[in-house]
Amino acid sequence: MDLVGASPSGKAAAFDAAMRRFEPCRPSQYFSADPSSLGTKPMTATASDTSRVSLLRLILTILLPFSLCYFLSYLYRAVNAVIAPNLVTDIGLDASELGLLTAAYLIGFAGFQIPLGLLLDRFGPRKVQAVLLCVGALGAVLFAIAAGKWGLSFGRMLIGIGSAGGLMAGFKAVTIWVPEQRRALANACIMAVGGLGILSATVPAEWATMQFGWRGMFLGLVAITLAVAVFLYLMVPERPHVSAPKAAAGNVFEAIGTIYTDPVFWRVAPFVALTAGSHVGIQTLWAGPWIRDIAGLDRDAVAQVLGLQAVGFLVGTLLTGYVADWLGRKGVGLLTCMTGFLLLFMAIQAVILFEPVAMTPLVWFVFGMFGQAGILAYAWLAQYFGTHLAGRANGCLNTLVFGIAFASQYAIGAIINLWPVTASGGYEPVAYQVSFGLFLGLQLLTLFWFMLGVPAPHLRRETT
Repeated sequence: MDLVGASPSGKAAAFDAAMRRFEPCRPSQYFSADPSSLGTKPMTATASDTSRVSLLRLILTILLPFSLCYFLSYLYRAVNAVIAPNLVTDIGLDASELGLLTAAYLIGFAGFQIPLGLLLDRFGPRKVQAVLLCVGALGAVLFAIAAGKWGLSFGRMLIGIGSAGGLMAGFKAVTIWVPEQRRALANACIMAVGGLGILSATVPAEWATMQFGWRGMFLGLVAITLAVAVFLYLMVPERPHVSAPKAAAGNVFEAIGTIYTDPVFWRVAPFVALTAGSHVGIQTLWAGPWIRDIAGLDRDAVAQVLGLQAVGFLVGTLLTGYVADWLGRKGVGLLTCMTGFLLLFMAIQAVILFEPVAMTPLVWFVFGMFGQAGILAYAWLAQYFGTHLAGRANGCLNTLVFGIAFASQYAIGAIINLWPVTASGGYEPVAYQVSFGLFLGLQLLTLFWFMLGVPAPHLRRETT
Protein backbone atom coordinates (compact mmCIF):
# COMPACT_ATOMS: atom_id res chain seq x y z
CA MET A 1 0.00 0.00 0.00
CA ASP A 2 1.43 3.36 -1.04
CA LEU A 3 0.68 6.05 1.56
CA VAL A 4 0.57 8.88 -0.98
CA GLY A 5 -2.02 7.15 -3.10
CA ALA A 6 -3.92 5.45 -0.30
CA SER A 7 -7.47 6.13 0.77
CA PRO A 8 -8.01 7.94 4.10
CA SER A 9 -8.95 4.66 5.78
CA GLY A 10 -5.83 3.00 4.35
CA LYS A 11 -3.61 5.81 5.59
CA ALA A 12 -5.17 5.58 9.04
CA ALA A 13 -4.63 1.82 9.18
CA ALA A 14 -0.99 2.06 8.10
CA PHE A 15 -0.20 4.90 10.46
CA ASP A 16 -2.02 3.30 13.40
CA ALA A 17 -0.29 -0.06 12.86
CA ALA A 18 3.14 1.55 13.07
CA MET A 19 2.35 3.99 15.86
CA ARG A 20 0.09 1.81 18.04
CA ARG A 21 0.88 2.48 21.69
CA PHE A 22 4.03 4.31 20.55
CA GLU A 23 6.30 1.39 21.36
CA PRO A 24 9.89 2.09 20.31
CA CYS A 25 10.92 0.46 17.04
CA ARG A 26 14.44 -0.55 16.00
CA PRO A 27 15.74 1.47 13.02
CA SER A 28 16.03 -1.73 10.98
CA GLN A 29 12.30 -2.28 11.32
CA TYR A 30 11.54 0.73 9.16
CA PHE A 31 13.62 -0.69 6.33
CA SER A 32 12.32 -4.24 6.41
CA ALA A 33 10.51 -3.91 3.09
CA ASP A 34 12.06 -3.54 -0.35
CA PRO A 35 13.71 -0.09 -0.57
CA SER A 36 12.13 0.42 -3.96
CA SER A 37 8.82 0.77 -2.18
CA LEU A 38 9.87 4.30 -1.18
CA GLY A 39 9.57 5.35 -4.82
CA THR A 40 6.47 5.67 -6.92
CA LYS A 41 5.89 1.93 -7.40
CA PRO A 42 3.26 0.18 -5.28
CA MET A 43 4.67 -1.78 -2.36
CA THR A 44 4.74 -5.57 -2.50
CA ALA A 45 5.87 -6.31 1.07
CA THR A 46 3.84 -7.93 3.81
CA ALA A 47 1.17 -5.91 5.62
CA SER A 48 3.40 -5.46 8.67
CA ASP A 49 6.38 -4.36 6.61
CA THR A 50 4.18 -2.10 4.52
CA SER A 51 2.97 -0.27 7.61
CA ARG A 52 6.54 0.32 8.74
CA VAL A 53 7.73 1.59 5.38
CA SER A 54 4.64 3.76 5.08
CA LEU A 55 5.57 5.36 8.38
CA LEU A 56 9.11 5.92 7.11
CA ARG A 57 7.69 7.45 3.95
CA LEU A 58 5.54 9.77 6.03
CA ILE A 59 8.56 10.87 8.05
CA LEU A 60 10.83 11.43 5.05
CA THR A 61 8.35 13.14 2.74
CA ILE A 62 6.13 15.06 5.18
CA LEU A 63 7.37 15.37 8.75
CA LEU A 64 11.09 15.88 8.04
CA PRO A 65 10.82 18.55 5.30
CA PHE A 66 8.27 20.64 7.20
CA SER A 67 10.13 20.13 10.49
CA LEU A 68 13.22 21.66 8.84
CA CYS A 69 11.10 24.64 7.79
CA TYR A 70 9.96 25.20 11.35
CA PHE A 71 13.56 24.74 12.54
CA LEU A 72 14.59 27.68 10.37
CA SER A 73 11.54 29.72 11.34
CA TYR A 74 12.38 29.49 15.04
CA LEU A 75 16.11 29.94 14.46
CA TYR A 76 15.45 33.24 12.66
CA ARG A 77 12.91 34.24 15.29
CA ALA A 78 15.16 33.62 18.30
CA VAL A 79 18.64 34.52 17.04
CA ASN A 80 18.32 38.20 17.95
CA ALA A 81 18.38 37.23 21.63
CA VAL A 82 22.04 36.25 21.11
CA ILE A 83 23.16 38.97 18.68
CA ALA A 84 21.31 41.76 20.54
CA PRO A 85 24.57 43.09 22.15
CA ASN A 86 26.15 43.26 18.69
CA LEU A 87 23.18 45.16 17.28
CA VAL A 88 23.18 47.59 20.21
CA THR A 89 26.93 48.21 19.80
CA ASP A 90 27.08 48.34 15.99
CA ILE A 91 23.84 50.19 15.29
CA GLY A 92 23.41 52.12 18.58
CA LEU A 93 19.94 50.90 19.59
CA ASP A 94 18.14 51.55 22.88
CA ALA A 95 15.75 49.01 24.46
CA SER A 96 12.68 50.30 22.62
CA GLU A 97 14.45 50.32 19.24
CA LEU A 98 15.86 46.85 19.84
CA GLY A 99 12.36 45.58 20.65
CA LEU A 100 10.92 47.17 17.52
CA LEU A 101 13.72 45.87 15.28
CA THR A 102 13.37 42.33 16.60
CA ALA A 103 9.58 42.53 16.39
CA ALA A 104 9.75 43.50 12.70
CA TYR A 105 10.00 39.75 12.07
CA LEU A 106 6.70 39.33 13.89
CA ILE A 107 5.07 42.14 11.88
CA GLY A 108 5.80 40.31 8.64
CA PHE A 109 4.99 36.95 10.17
CA ALA A 110 1.63 37.94 11.65
CA GLY A 111 0.61 40.13 8.72
CA PHE A 112 1.02 37.26 6.27
CA GLN A 113 -0.99 34.68 8.21
CA ILE A 114 -4.36 35.39 6.55
CA PRO A 115 -2.94 35.32 2.99
CA LEU A 116 -0.96 32.26 4.02
CA GLY A 117 -4.09 30.35 5.02
CA LEU A 118 -5.72 31.19 1.70
CA LEU A 119 -2.64 30.11 -0.26
CA LEU A 120 -2.25 26.86 1.67
CA ASP A 121 -5.88 25.90 1.09
CA ARG A 122 -5.65 26.89 -2.59
CA PHE A 123 -2.18 25.67 -3.69
CA GLY A 124 -1.12 23.24 -0.97
CA PRO A 125 1.81 23.37 1.47
CA ARG A 126 4.57 22.14 -0.88
CA LYS A 127 4.50 24.98 -3.41
CA VAL A 128 3.66 27.73 -0.95
CA GLN A 129 6.37 26.86 1.55
CA ALA A 130 9.09 26.47 -1.10
CA VAL A 131 8.42 29.99 -2.37
CA LEU A 132 8.26 31.45 1.14
CA LEU A 133 11.66 30.00 2.01
CA CYS A 134 13.13 31.90 -0.95
CA VAL A 135 11.52 35.10 0.34
CA GLY A 136 13.08 34.45 3.75
CA ALA A 137 16.50 33.94 2.16
CA LEU A 138 16.17 37.31 0.41
CA GLY A 139 15.32 38.96 3.71
CA ALA A 140 18.36 37.37 5.36
CA VAL A 141 20.60 38.78 2.60
CA LEU A 142 19.18 42.27 3.14
CA PHE A 143 19.59 41.96 6.92
CA ALA A 144 23.20 40.87 6.52
CA ILE A 145 24.18 43.85 4.33
CA ALA A 146 22.03 46.58 5.94
CA ALA A 147 23.84 49.53 7.50
CA GLY A 148 21.08 51.04 9.66
CA LYS A 149 18.06 50.13 11.73
CA TRP A 150 15.54 50.70 8.92
CA GLY A 151 17.36 48.43 6.50
CA LEU A 152 17.70 45.82 9.23
CA SER A 153 14.01 46.14 10.06
CA PHE A 154 12.93 45.71 6.44
CA GLY A 155 15.16 42.67 6.01
CA ARG A 156 13.86 41.16 9.22
CA MET A 157 10.26 41.80 8.14
CA LEU A 158 10.93 39.87 4.91
CA ILE A 159 12.42 37.07 6.99
CA GLY A 160 9.19 37.06 8.99
CA ILE A 161 7.11 36.73 5.82
CA GLY A 162 9.36 33.95 4.57
CA SER A 163 9.06 32.15 7.91
CA ALA A 164 5.29 32.62 8.17
CA GLY A 165 4.54 29.14 6.84
CA GLY A 166 7.18 27.33 8.89
CA LEU A 167 4.58 25.81 11.19
CA MET A 168 1.27 26.39 9.42
CA ALA A 169 2.39 24.66 6.21
CA GLY A 170 3.39 21.66 8.30
CA PHE A 171 0.04 21.67 10.09
CA LYS A 172 -1.74 21.83 6.73
CA ALA A 173 0.32 18.88 5.47
CA VAL A 174 -0.64 16.94 8.59
CA THR A 175 -4.35 17.54 7.95
CA ILE A 176 -3.88 16.13 4.44
CA TRP A 177 -1.74 13.08 5.17
CA VAL A 178 -2.21 12.09 8.82
CA PRO A 179 -5.34 10.46 10.33
CA GLU A 180 -7.33 12.80 12.57
CA GLN A 181 -6.69 10.83 15.75
CA ARG A 182 -2.91 11.17 15.32
CA ARG A 183 -2.71 14.81 14.26
CA ALA A 184 -1.95 16.26 17.69
CA LEU A 185 1.12 14.02 17.98
CA ALA A 186 2.25 14.69 14.39
CA ASN A 187 1.88 18.46 14.95
CA ALA A 188 3.90 18.17 18.15
CA CYS A 189 6.68 16.28 16.33
CA ILE A 190 6.99 19.08 13.78
CA MET A 191 6.85 21.73 16.46
CA ALA A 192 9.43 19.97 18.63
CA VAL A 193 12.04 20.47 15.90
CA GLY A 194 11.51 24.18 16.50
CA GLY A 195 13.21 23.49 19.83
CA LEU A 196 16.31 22.54 17.88
CA GLY A 197 15.98 25.84 16.05
CA ILE A 198 15.92 27.69 19.35
CA LEU A 199 18.85 25.61 20.56
CA SER A 200 20.80 26.51 17.42
CA ALA A 201 20.04 30.17 18.13
CA THR A 202 21.96 30.00 21.43
CA VAL A 203 25.46 28.54 21.84
CA PRO A 204 25.91 27.58 18.15
CA ALA A 205 24.76 31.04 17.02
CA GLU A 206 27.05 32.65 19.60
CA TRP A 207 29.97 30.60 18.24
CA ALA A 208 29.14 31.48 14.62
CA THR A 209 28.86 35.15 15.53
CA MET A 210 32.25 35.12 17.23
CA GLN A 211 33.84 33.31 14.26
CA PHE A 212 32.22 35.07 11.30
CA GLY A 213 30.41 38.10 12.74
CA TRP A 214 26.64 38.39 12.86
CA ARG A 215 26.52 39.44 9.20
CA GLY A 216 28.54 36.41 8.10
CA MET A 217 26.33 34.15 10.17
CA PHE A 218 23.23 35.45 8.37
CA LEU A 219 24.81 34.84 4.97
CA GLY A 220 25.40 31.26 6.05
CA LEU A 221 21.71 31.01 6.97
CA VAL A 222 20.84 32.13 3.44
CA ALA A 223 22.58 29.08 1.95
CA ILE A 224 20.90 26.73 4.45
CA THR A 225 17.47 28.22 3.77
CA LEU A 226 17.78 27.79 0.01
CA ALA A 227 18.97 24.20 0.46
CA VAL A 228 15.91 23.39 2.58
CA ALA A 229 13.64 24.98 -0.06
CA VAL A 230 15.06 22.68 -2.74
CA PHE A 231 14.85 19.63 -0.45
CA LEU A 232 11.21 20.32 0.40
CA TYR A 233 10.17 20.89 -3.21
CA LEU A 234 11.79 17.65 -4.34
CA MET A 235 10.71 15.43 -1.44
CA VAL A 236 7.12 16.44 -0.62
CA PRO A 237 4.47 14.82 -2.86
CA GLU A 238 1.81 16.91 -4.53
CA ARG A 239 -1.38 16.84 -2.53
CA PRO A 240 -4.26 14.70 -3.79
CA HIS A 241 -7.20 16.52 -5.30
CA VAL A 242 -10.03 16.81 -2.79
CA SER A 243 -13.31 18.45 -3.70
CA ALA A 244 -14.17 21.12 -1.15
CA PRO A 245 -17.70 21.53 0.16
CA LYS A 246 -19.85 24.10 -1.62
CA ALA A 247 -19.51 26.49 1.29
CA ALA A 248 -15.80 26.81 0.52
CA ALA A 249 -16.25 27.40 -3.20
CA GLY A 250 -17.43 31.00 -2.91
CA ASN A 251 -15.52 34.09 -2.01
CA VAL A 252 -12.45 32.98 -0.06
CA PHE A 253 -12.72 36.01 2.19
CA GLU A 254 -16.14 34.88 3.30
CA ALA A 255 -14.41 31.90 4.91
CA ILE A 256 -12.18 34.29 6.87
CA GLY A 257 -15.28 36.14 8.01
CA THR A 258 -16.87 32.84 8.99
CA ILE A 259 -13.90 32.01 11.19
CA TYR A 260 -13.53 35.44 12.76
CA THR A 261 -17.25 35.71 13.54
CA ASP A 262 -17.48 32.25 15.05
CA PRO A 263 -18.18 32.50 18.81
CA VAL A 264 -16.41 29.21 19.53
CA PHE A 265 -13.24 30.52 17.87
CA TRP A 266 -13.33 33.59 20.12
CA ARG A 267 -13.83 31.43 23.18
CA VAL A 268 -10.54 29.63 22.47
CA ALA A 269 -8.37 32.14 20.59
CA PRO A 270 -7.70 34.85 23.24
CA PHE A 271 -6.33 32.34 25.76
CA VAL A 272 -4.07 30.68 23.19
CA ALA A 273 -2.94 34.00 21.69
CA LEU A 274 -1.99 35.61 25.01
CA THR A 275 -0.10 32.61 26.36
CA ALA A 276 1.69 31.58 23.16
CA GLY A 277 2.28 35.18 22.03
CA SER A 278 3.75 36.25 25.37
CA HIS A 279 5.95 33.16 25.38
CA VAL A 280 7.33 33.98 21.92
CA GLY A 281 7.87 37.64 22.80
CA ILE A 282 9.83 36.88 25.96
CA GLN A 283 11.65 33.76 24.81
CA THR A 284 12.99 35.20 21.57
CA LEU A 285 14.23 38.54 22.97
CA TRP A 286 13.76 39.49 26.62
CA ALA A 287 14.76 36.22 28.29
CA GLY A 288 18.40 36.92 27.43
CA PRO A 289 18.56 40.42 28.97
CA TRP A 290 16.67 39.15 32.07
CA ILE A 291 19.24 36.38 32.60
CA ARG A 292 22.05 38.90 32.17
CA ASP A 293 20.59 41.64 34.39
CA ILE A 294 18.82 39.64 37.11
CA ALA A 295 21.02 36.54 37.37
CA GLY A 296 24.19 38.51 36.59
CA LEU A 297 25.54 35.98 34.08
CA ASP A 298 28.07 36.76 31.36
CA ARG A 299 27.38 36.37 27.65
CA ASP A 300 28.50 32.75 27.37
CA ALA A 301 26.45 31.72 30.40
CA VAL A 302 23.40 33.55 29.05
CA ALA A 303 23.69 31.55 25.82
CA GLN A 304 23.91 28.34 27.82
CA VAL A 305 20.75 29.10 29.81
CA LEU A 306 18.94 30.02 26.59
CA GLY A 307 20.12 26.69 25.19
CA LEU A 308 18.66 24.92 28.22
CA GLN A 309 15.41 26.79 27.62
CA ALA A 310 15.45 25.49 24.03
CA VAL A 311 15.87 21.94 25.31
CA GLY A 312 12.85 22.57 27.52
CA PHE A 313 10.90 23.67 24.46
CA LEU A 314 11.86 20.48 22.63
CA VAL A 315 10.97 18.24 25.57
CA GLY A 316 7.78 20.13 26.30
CA THR A 317 6.34 20.02 22.81
CA LEU A 318 6.98 16.28 22.48
CA LEU A 319 5.55 15.70 25.95
CA THR A 320 2.50 17.81 25.16
CA GLY A 321 1.74 15.86 22.00
CA TYR A 322 2.31 12.45 23.58
CA VAL A 323 0.27 13.18 26.70
CA ALA A 324 -2.58 14.70 24.67
CA ASP A 325 -2.63 11.64 22.41
CA TRP A 326 -2.55 9.25 25.38
CA LEU A 327 -5.26 11.11 27.29
CA GLY A 328 -7.33 11.41 24.11
CA ARG A 329 -7.58 7.63 23.95
CA LYS A 330 -8.96 7.79 27.49
CA GLY A 331 -11.60 10.35 26.57
CA VAL A 332 -9.84 13.55 27.67
CA GLY A 333 -10.21 16.38 25.15
CA LEU A 334 -7.39 18.37 23.59
CA LEU A 335 -8.53 21.65 25.13
CA THR A 336 -8.66 20.15 28.62
CA CYS A 337 -5.12 18.86 28.26
CA MET A 338 -3.99 22.22 26.87
CA THR A 339 -5.45 24.07 29.85
CA GLY A 340 -3.55 21.94 32.33
CA PHE A 341 -0.23 22.60 30.63
CA LEU A 342 -0.90 26.33 30.31
CA LEU A 343 -1.70 26.59 34.01
CA LEU A 344 1.82 25.29 34.64
CA PHE A 345 3.16 27.89 32.20
CA MET A 346 1.43 30.74 34.02
CA ALA A 347 2.66 29.40 37.37
CA ILE A 348 6.29 29.51 36.24
CA GLN A 349 5.81 33.08 35.00
CA ALA A 350 4.63 34.01 38.49
CA VAL A 351 7.80 32.45 39.91
CA ILE A 352 9.94 34.48 37.47
CA LEU A 353 8.38 37.69 38.79
CA PHE A 354 10.01 36.97 42.16
CA GLU A 355 13.42 36.83 40.43
CA PRO A 356 14.71 33.50 41.80
CA VAL A 357 18.38 33.95 40.85
CA ALA A 358 19.51 30.59 42.26
CA MET A 359 16.85 28.79 40.18
CA THR A 360 17.55 30.62 36.91
CA PRO A 361 18.35 27.56 34.75
CA LEU A 362 15.38 25.60 36.13
CA VAL A 363 12.74 28.31 35.76
CA TRP A 364 13.71 29.10 32.17
CA PHE A 365 13.79 25.38 31.31
CA VAL A 366 10.21 25.04 32.58
CA PHE A 367 9.24 28.30 30.85
CA GLY A 368 10.42 26.78 27.58
CA MET A 369 8.58 23.51 28.23
CA PHE A 370 5.01 24.71 28.57
CA GLY A 371 4.80 28.06 26.75
CA GLN A 372 3.56 26.56 23.48
CA ALA A 373 0.98 24.10 24.83
CA GLY A 374 -1.54 26.12 22.84
CA ILE A 375 -0.41 24.00 19.87
CA LEU A 376 -3.19 21.59 20.87
CA ALA A 377 -5.78 24.22 19.95
CA TYR A 378 -4.62 24.16 16.31
CA ALA A 379 -5.46 20.48 15.96
CA TRP A 380 -8.79 21.06 17.70
CA LEU A 381 -9.69 23.99 15.43
CA ALA A 382 -8.80 21.95 12.33
CA GLN A 383 -11.27 19.31 13.50
CA TYR A 384 -13.89 21.91 14.40
CA PHE A 385 -13.82 23.83 11.10
CA GLY A 386 -13.02 20.85 8.84
CA THR A 387 -10.08 20.09 6.56
CA HIS A 388 -11.21 22.50 3.81
CA LEU A 389 -10.90 25.44 6.26
CA ALA A 390 -8.04 24.09 8.37
CA GLY A 391 -5.34 26.27 6.80
CA ARG A 392 -7.36 29.44 7.15
CA ALA A 393 -8.56 28.63 10.67
CA ASN A 394 -5.02 28.00 11.89
CA GLY A 395 -3.83 31.09 10.01
CA CYS A 396 -6.46 33.22 11.73
CA LEU A 397 -5.34 31.97 15.13
CA ASN A 398 -1.67 32.38 14.26
CA THR A 399 -2.31 35.99 13.25
CA LEU A 400 -3.50 36.69 16.77
CA VAL A 401 -0.65 34.74 18.37
CA PHE A 402 2.05 36.65 16.53
CA GLY A 403 0.20 39.92 16.84
CA ILE A 404 0.47 39.44 20.60
CA ALA A 405 4.10 38.36 20.22
CA PHE A 406 4.89 41.61 18.39
CA ALA A 407 2.95 43.67 20.94
CA SER A 408 4.70 41.96 23.87
CA GLN A 409 8.22 42.42 22.47
CA TYR A 410 7.65 46.08 21.71
CA ALA A 411 5.62 46.85 24.86
CA ILE A 412 8.12 45.20 27.18
CA GLY A 413 10.89 47.26 25.61
CA ALA A 414 8.84 50.45 25.94
CA ILE A 415 8.06 49.73 29.60
CA ILE A 416 11.71 48.92 30.37
CA ASN A 417 12.68 52.25 28.80
CA LEU A 418 10.66 54.05 31.48
CA TRP A 419 13.49 53.30 33.92
CA PRO A 420 17.05 54.60 33.46
CA VAL A 421 19.79 52.22 32.37
CA THR A 422 21.81 50.82 35.26
CA ALA A 423 25.47 51.63 35.86
CA SER A 424 26.46 48.31 34.26
CA GLY A 425 24.48 49.12 31.12
CA GLY A 426 21.59 46.77 31.92
CA TYR A 427 17.94 47.34 32.80
CA GLU A 428 16.25 47.77 36.18
CA PRO A 429 14.83 44.60 37.81
CA VAL A 430 11.54 46.32 38.62
CA ALA A 431 11.10 47.08 34.91
CA TYR A 432 11.10 43.36 34.15
CA GLN A 433 8.62 42.70 36.96
CA VAL A 434 6.18 45.33 35.71
CA SER A 435 6.39 44.39 32.04
CA PHE A 436 6.31 40.60 32.51
CA GLY A 437 3.60 40.94 35.16
CA LEU A 438 1.37 42.93 32.81
CA PHE A 439 1.24 40.12 30.27
CA LEU A 440 0.73 37.47 32.95
CA GLY A 441 -2.27 39.44 34.18
CA LEU A 442 -3.74 39.54 30.67
CA GLN A 443 -3.27 35.77 30.39
CA LEU A 444 -5.23 35.25 33.59
CA LEU A 445 -8.10 37.34 32.20
CA THR A 446 -8.25 35.25 29.03
CA LEU A 447 -8.14 32.04 31.10
CA PHE A 448 -11.23 33.24 32.99
CA TRP A 449 -13.01 33.98 29.69
CA PHE A 450 -12.10 30.56 28.31
CA MET A 451 -13.30 28.73 31.41
CA LEU A 452 -16.70 30.40 31.18
CA GLY A 453 -17.57 28.22 28.18
CA VAL A 454 -15.02 25.51 27.32
CA PRO A 455 -16.13 23.90 24.00
CA ALA A 456 -16.97 20.19 23.95
CA PRO A 457 -14.10 17.89 22.85
CA HIS A 458 -15.79 16.61 19.68
CA LEU A 459 -17.70 19.74 18.70
CA ARG A 460 -17.93 20.40 14.95
CA ARG A 461 -18.99 23.68 13.40
CA GLU A 462 -21.64 21.94 11.27
CA THR A 463 -23.38 20.89 14.50
CA THR A 464 -23.45 24.33 16.16
